[in-house]
Amino acid sequence: MQIQAKPIRVWDLPTRIFHWSLATSFVVAFVTAESEKLRDIHVLAGYGMAGLIAFRILWGFVGGGHSRFADFLPTPAKVIDYLKSLLAGKPQHYLGHNPAGAVAIFLLLGFGITAAASGYATYNEFGGHFMEELHEAAANGMMAMVAVHLAGVVVSSWLHRENLVKAMITGRKHIRNENPAG
Repeated sequence: MQIQAKPIRVWDLPTRIFHWSLATSFVVAFVTAESEKLRDIHVLAGYGMAGLIAFRILWGFVGGGHSRFADFLPTPAKVIDYLKSLLAGKPQHYLGHNPAGAVAIFLLLGFGITAAASGYATYNEFGGHFMEELHEAAANGMMAMVAVHLAGVVVSSWLHRENLVKAMITGRKHIRNENPAG
């Protein structure tokens, strides 16, 4: 038997542009957070993140295929089953987001919304010290989720023998099908 890899479109262009733009905006905001000199860049990156997240929420309802939230809505049962399959060494494979990845996405969006809203409030001097602390906690929570996300991409790419980074660039995954040699 010969195994062939068939390319299948998974991620549409708007989702991929959102993904890489959010990653860039977050990194810029995070690395400029402590600099008074770079405050304007930090604020612009934060506004960019807010706009991107607003787009992604809309796209999660009106976008196509695997970009829709309905395609990867995690339920506790799905998450537990997926984690059990990982621990058993036989991970369930998903063309789109797996349930653990879906949880990470919703947490990233939630931390991003909280960081943007509390950052706006802090910048405009609403809410005092509480908003500053909330902003920092949300940014740190988002960074923690980014680390979990990156680890998940590495582990999932290895377990399933697929390049998820390349898939988020090209929009395509190569699905292995067993075909008789011919």
